[in-house]
Amino acid sequence: MLAAIRLIILGVFVVLAGVLGSLFCLLRPFHRNNTQLFAHIFGRMHRLLGVELEIRVPEMVKNGGPFVYVANHQNSWDIFTLSRSLLPGTVTVGKKSLKWVPFFGQLYWLSGNILIDRTNSNRAHGTIGKTIDALKNKNLSIWLFPEGTRNYGRGLLPFKTGAFHSAIGAQVPVVPVCMSTTHKQVKLNRWNNGKVIIEMLPPIATEGFSRDRVRDLIGTVYGQMEAEITKLDHEVQEAWELKHGTKSLR
Repeated sequence: MLAAIRLIILGVFVVLAGVLGSLFCLLRPFHRNNTQLFAHIFGRMHRLLGVELEIRVPEMVKNGGPFVYVANHQNSWDIFTLSRSLLPGTVTVGKKSLKWVPFFGQLYWLSGNILIDRTNSNRAHGTIGKTIDALKNKNLSIWLFPEGTRNYGRGLLPFKTGAFHSAIGAQVPVVPVCMSTTHKQVKLNRWNNGKVIIEMLPPIATEGFSRDRVRDLIGTVYGQMEAEITKLDHEVQEAWELKHGTKSLR
């Protein structure tokens, strides 16, 4: 029963947010802060999922930029959790097909996010040029999921190179964004689904990296994120056990 109520509320929310948000964006289409505004609105729905959210952002990230943010992409709940951490002046990179998702897709496009065609390699390479232009000439930060798809609890998947080519091309730092594992944590029929921690790590400079060293940069970022996600998972589990005894969170 609780699951049904939550799904109905989420469905109504997405429709209303999509319609009203799109109308708002028509007044200031593609504004640099549209994405952050609506990401935070969607991110507030973590409470409906029964999740306690903690977001940690270093001062050098709050006060710096532009950056290329790279985050682990887990499941469909990311839109109601991870989105809450977006900072002003940030846009995301998503599939072109998102534009045609009823209600949400129109809001996503009008918010100013960058859409890519993953079925066309030439256009995908052209997207790197778009992101570099946004970073260098529009002073925007870019948010990407370097795994390229949701990992659904399979651990951190291998990274694609696009985000890192963009960072190297624009010579801006990479900020790893790590979220504790939510796979099998969010159960709609359970009132309390525990704590989720999102932590941004200190920026990793790209000066000195060239296109032929992109794999070195990827290795550095991947290693930091993998270690931090493991650390966050242990912290979340310990907090759950302290509050509820030895019962497992998942």
